[in-house]
Amino acid sequence: MANFVVQFPLKTEKYQEDMLDKRFEIGRKIYNSLVNVTQKRYKEMTKTKKYRNLISSLSNDKKKDKDIWKQINEMRKQYGMSEYSFHEDVKKMQKHFKDNIDSFTAQKIATTLWKSYDKLFFGNGDKIHYKKYDSLNSLEGKSNNTGIRFKDDYLIWNGLNIPVLIDYDNYYEYQAMQCDISYCRILRKFIHNKNHYYIQIVFKGNPPVKVNTDTGEIKHTIGYGDVGLDIGTSTVAISSESDVKILELADKVQNIENQKRLLLRKMDRSKRATNPNNFNEDGTIKKQGNKKVTWNKSNHYIKYQNQLKELYRKQADIRKYQHECLANYIISLGNNVFIEPMNFSGLQKRSTKTEISEKTGKFKKKKRFGKSLANRAPAMLTTIIDRKLKYFDTMLFEINTYKAKASQFNHFDGTYNKKSLSQRWKDFDGIKIQRDMYSAFLIMNINNDLESFDIDKCNNRFDNFKKLHDIEVNRLRGCKNLSSIAI
Repeated sequence: MANFVVQFPLKTEKYQEDMLDKRFEIGRKIYNSLVNVTQKRYKEMTKTKKYRNLISSLSNDKKKDKDIWKQINEMRKQYGMSEYSFHEDVKKMQKHFKDNIDSFTAQKIATTLWKSYDKLFFGNGDKIHYKKYDSLNSLEGKSNNTGIRFKDDYLIWNGLNIPVLIDYDNYYEYQAMQCDISYCRILRKFIHNKNHYYIQIVFKGNPPVKVNTDTGEIKHTIGYGDVGLDIGTSTVAISSESDVKILELADKVQNIENQKRLLLRKMDRSKRATNPNNFNEDGTIKKQGNKKVTWNKSNHYIKYQNQLKELYRKQADIRKYQHECLANYIISLGNNVFIEPMNFSGLQKRSTKTEISEKTGKFKKKKRFGKSLANRAPAMLTTIIDRKLKYFDTMLFEINTYKAKASQFNHFDGTYNKKSLSQRWKDFDGIKIQRDMYSAFLIMNINNDLESFDIDKCNNRFDNFKKLHDIEVNRLRGCKNLSSIAI
C-alpha cells in the first residue's frame, strides 16, 4: 500500500525541547553502541576463510550464485548479522532508557543501522559510520498505537504531550487528516540559529488531490502519452508530443556556492588561529599518534558553523522544492515516462587514471562530477518522479542502455555512431539537432521491450519534435546557459 507524508510544526515549550534534545542524544548513543557491537561481529565474520572464499566465488550468474548466497546468508545469521538480531541487541540497550525511548522507537533505530549493512552487503555501501554529536535529528515509531503517537491534535510520547499545529482551513491538510495513520516521526531542524521541531505523520494510501482555492481546479494532473528524459549531471532534456525542453537542474541552488566557499575559508582561518599547536609549519595537521586531535572552537567559529548549517538547509530545501515542481511538470506531459539509467555514484568518484593533456602537456585533474551531483541531485529527481507516478498506478520505465544507446543512434538510417562528449549537436544532412534533446526524443520512442527504438514512431513524430526543438533553441539562445547545453 502506498503511503504519503505530511509535516506539521510542534508548539513546544522550553522543557519539552530539552526533553526532545535529550532523547535525540540517547537515540544517537544507542545507534553508536549498536554499531560498536555489530562491527565486532562483522569483522570476526569477514576474517573467516569460509566467508572470504564464498564471497570470492560469486559470479554475475544468478542461477549459479543461488546456493552460494544461501550459504553466505546462513553465515550472516550465525554471526548475528540480521535485522532480527539487531532488534534483540537493541532491546538490551533500550531497557536502560525506557523512560525516554520506547521499544518500537529503539527497533526503528536498529532497522536504520540494518539498512546501512544491507547496502554494504548487497548495494553500493562502503563503510558503516558512527553518528557524530547532534547529527541524529529524527526518531520514528512503528505504529500509531504505542510509542510515538498522534492523537487529538497532540504528539504523545513517554510523558510528553505537545500540541500539533494543523491548519484545518487548508484543504490538503484537512483531507490528509481524514486518512488512517501508519506511524509518526519526530524531526528536528536547525533554522535561523534555533532548533525547530516537527512531526511527520505517515498516512496510508495516496495523498489528497491539491486544489486551486481561487479557481477550484485540480493541481498537478497527469498527462497522457510518452515522455523521454535524458538526465545528465547538471541538466535534463525532456521530449514529449506537446513540449520539448532542456533545463538546468536546481538552477537556484548554485547561488549559494559562493557564500559557502567564503564561510569555509573564514572557518579555516579561525580554526588555525585558535589551534596553532595542531598544525605544522607547512600548514598540515600534526599527527598525534594514537591520540585523537582535539580542537578548540572560538565563538566566531561556532557563529560561522551555524551560518554554514543554515546555508546547507536552504540549499537542500530549494533543491527539493525545484525537483518537486519539475517532477509535477514532467508527469503532466504524459503517463509513460522513460529514462536512461545513470550510475551517479560512479560519476562521483575521482578518476583512477593519471593522464596528461595533449593541448597543455599538464596532468589532467582527477576530479569528476562529485560537486555537481551533490548540488543538482539528479538521482533525487528520478526518485520523486517515480513516487509521483506510482500515485497514478504507473511507474518510471528504465531502458536497456546496453542495447538501446540513445546518444549513438540515428533513426534515419538505423545505425549507431559513437561521438565524443564535446560534440553537442547532431547534423542530419543539414538538419541540426541538440544532442541531449535528440536523445530524449529517441528514449520517448522506445519499444515495449525497452531494448530497441521504434523507427516508425520516430519518423512519424520527428517533424513535430523538430518544431518544438527549434522553439526551445530560440528560447535559450542569448541566455547564459551551461556549456553542456551549447546554445
